[in-house]
Amino acid sequence: MTSFDSSPQLSVWRALLALAVVFVMLATTGWTALRHQRGATALQASLTAWEHGHINGHRLPDPHATPAVLTRFFASLTAEERARLARRYPLAVGNMNGAPVSLRYRANRLALAEARKVERGRMHDSRLTPDGQRAAARRMERFGSLMSGNRKILALDPTGSGRVAEVFGDLAEAERISVVVPGVDTDLLTFQRTDRKKYSAPVGMAKALYAAERDASPTTRTAVIAWADYTAPDGLGIDSATAMRAEDGAVRLTALLRGLPGSSPVALFCHSYGSVVCGLAARTLPDRVEDVAVAASPGMRVENASQLHTSAQVWAMRDATDWVQDVPYLEVGGLGHGADPMSSAFGARVLSAEGARGHSGYFEPGTASLLNFAEIGVGAYGAVVCADEDDTCWKGMSGPSAAGRA
Repeated sequence: MTSFDSSPQLSVWRALLALAVVFVMLATTGWTALRHQRGATALQASLTAWEHGHINGHRLPDPHATPAVLTRFFASLTAEERARLARRYPLAVGNMNGAPVSLRYRANRLALAEARKVERGRMHDSRLTPDGQRAAARRMERFGSLMSGNRKILALDPTGSGRVAEVFGDLAEAERISVVVPGVDTDLLTFQRTDRKKYSAPVGMAKALYAAERDASPTTRTAVIAWADYTAPDGLGIDSATAMRAEDGAVRLTALLRGLPGSSPVALFCHSYGSVVCGLAARTLPDRVEDVAVAASPGMRVENASQLHTSAQVWAMRDATDWVQDVPYLEVGGLGHGADPMSSAFGARVLSAEGARGHSGYFEPGTASLLNFAEIGVGAYGAVVCADEDDTCWKGMSGPSAAGRA
């Protein structure tokens, strides 16, 4: 006879109790889901100006029109007309899915110059506290960094904590495209780090993946997007335990994917809370998204991979030292993110993450996690290293690489 102490019901109640304790702790320490809501942004102001704008006596199209509509609109203009719109509405054009990517890069460089000018003025604004002036200096430095060299800024909102996306490689000519979706504590100031934690920030993640993909397949033209173009939760508070931030992020991620140039296959690499974003976006992903790989996932808001309703292959990995394995994998009243993608019942293809060391080491060069991401990114499924010794994670897949290994 099975004792009550080992019953599944008791396990569920223990998980519920743990979740309740987390909720109370977060609530009593001052975290709320509205903690960092933002007002009108510079991007919204630019979009409003666009909505009232004209070119050659004609109204401009709805900035929220489908990428196909906007692509046709920009294709109908001369190079000088496109450049004029970028100068007049830099943030609107720089964030417009369907606009030529080279034009978006140019528009966002103009927007960064303006944002940097604003912060330079704030540095010497006597109405600000010394802390406020120092914050302005840090933002000015970040905007200057994003303008340096030939950086390709695909999306930008400089208001508040900010949002940004950057491209590595030639997006328009890429044969395969990878998108890195980061988790909590991601904003303009944390978009890039230069210290030993650089591979835990979106730029470091994307750069490492881009280099690893080129090593994995030197003849494949790849591009990697460091996508921090959603308002991520700030720390491990209520925001990170609910789907509110992820819901908006999923909409924005889908819009990005539908506006990418060409028709090359796309792979998503979703870290931590970013896997919640990818889980919510799954059912609306365009068919060109062939892979969704999650690392350090707290859940994808479903009980199994089939409930994602995507044709993409779903992959999962977690290092043995990652603290996220101890979170309650369930969803109750909107709190929590559902089942563990690493569980056999979930149905993901489980990959090795050997060497990742904790929650933020999955993009460190030399780790099995990064090498696996790179093989998926270039479509070399048969070269991935599974978490089990039977290599079951790649079996049943099509493609010359998988077939050759079988």
